[in-house]
Amino acid sequence: MITLGMDTAGRYLNLALIKEGKTIDTVHRECFKHQSEEILPELQNLLARNGFTPEDVEAIVITEGPGSYTGIRIAMTLAKVYARMKEIPLYTVGSLQFLAGTAKEAIVYMDARAHRGYFGYYRYGKRVTEDTILKEEELAGFCAAHPDAQIRGDLKPIGKEDLQEDTPYHFADLRSEWRLADPVDPLVPVYLKDSSEYLVKK
Repeated sequence: MITLGMDTAGRYLNLALIKEGKTIDTVHRECFKHQSEEILPELQNLLARNGFTPEDVEAIVITEGPGSYTGIRIAMTLAKVYARMKEIPLYTVGSLQFLAGTAKEAIVYMDARAHRGYFGYYRYGKRVTEDTILKEEELAGFCAAHPDAQIRGDLKPIGKEDLQEDTPYHFADLRSEWRLADPVDPLVPVYLKDSSEYLVKK
């Protein structure tokens, strides 16, 4: 089976081409606010250089959020339209879970602006705490309390380099965590940044 993985929830465009459960090619490139322009050419190139066409895709998996609402909708809209047209299954996985992968212990942080970020804490691909929003200083404190955890995502707020390069491979790694969107039409982005919890308190 040929499965296409798509993630447009953050600063990076992540694509994965999966054949019989194994990742055979990927795309990982920074193109924040340009993903709508880049995703189709990158998808076409990914398929073509591996000898496939869009007709060969038999399933799709996407990240559903949290993250950039506009960004998430790019992959989600494309996937929903294609899944309906071709009558193929569409699966989702959480954006923070996707960044965490199957690491033994992972702290995940995705920039949400205003000195806050989407935060998740995972073990072996399983959520330990509910995904939420943390201030940068709260993230630093959590990291200090969990010195053995791998820290992934947008890490410049805590003075570290981003750790995301291998994330396209996480689609296949997290196969047991995929959730089938059935029916497809009601699927909407998971979005934590509601007005009550996101506004910076003065």
